[in-house]
Amino acid sequence: MNSDILTVLFFSYFIGSIPFGLILSKVFLKKDIRKLGSGNIGATNVLRAGTKLLAGLTLFFDVAKGFVVIYFVKQFNSELIFFSGLLCLIGHIFPIWLKFKGGKGVATYLGIVLALSFNLSLVFGLSWIIIFFLSRYSSLASIFGSLNVFLFAFFSDKIVPDFIFFTFFIIIIFTHRENILRLKNKNETKIKF
Repeated sequence: MNSDILTVLFFSYFIGSIPFGLILSKVFLKKDIRKLGSGNIGATNVLRAGTKLLAGLTLFFDVAKGFVVIYFVKQFNSELIFFSGLLCLIGHIFPIWLKFKGGKGVATYLGIVLALSFNLSLVFGLSWIIIFFLSRYSSLASIFGSLNVFLFAFFSDKIVPDFIFFTFFIIIIFTHRENILRLKNKNETKIKF
C-alpha cells in the first residue's frame, strides 16, 4: 500500500472522527453531551438536550464531513471511494479521541450518500421524514432510510455499486442494535418538539 493511499485513508478516518456534537455542546452549553440524554454525541441527543440550533449545527457538520471526504477522494482516486466512505463512517462511530465511543453514524452516512448519489440521498431523506413523522422514532426512520437506499440502489441506481450501501446498512443496524431492542420492548424514546 503506497503512501498516497494511506494518506487518503487516514484523512477519511480523521475527518470522520471529529465529534462536532461534543465540541458544540462544550463550547455553547458548557456541558458534556455524553452525560446528557442517551449519552450519544449525535444530533438527536443534542436535540434531546433541548437545543434545536445546536442540534441543527451538529447535523450540518456531521453530514458535511461525510460529503467532504467523498468529494475530495473522488477528485484524487475514485477507486478508493468505498474504503474512504467506510473509514469516515467508522471514524464517526469509533473516534480515537473519545476512546472509540462515538455516534451512530446516520448524519455522516447521509453526507456520504449525498456525495455518491443525489437521487439516493433524496430516497433516504424522504424515507426518513415519512417514517419519523409517522412514528416519532429517529432510530426507526434511520434504519428504514438506509434500507430503502440499499433497495433503491439494488434495483435501479447503478452509478454506485449496491454492495456499498448494503455494507452501510449493516453498519447502521449495528449502531442501532440497542434502539432495536427498545423498539421491540416498546420503550424507545420518541422525539418531541
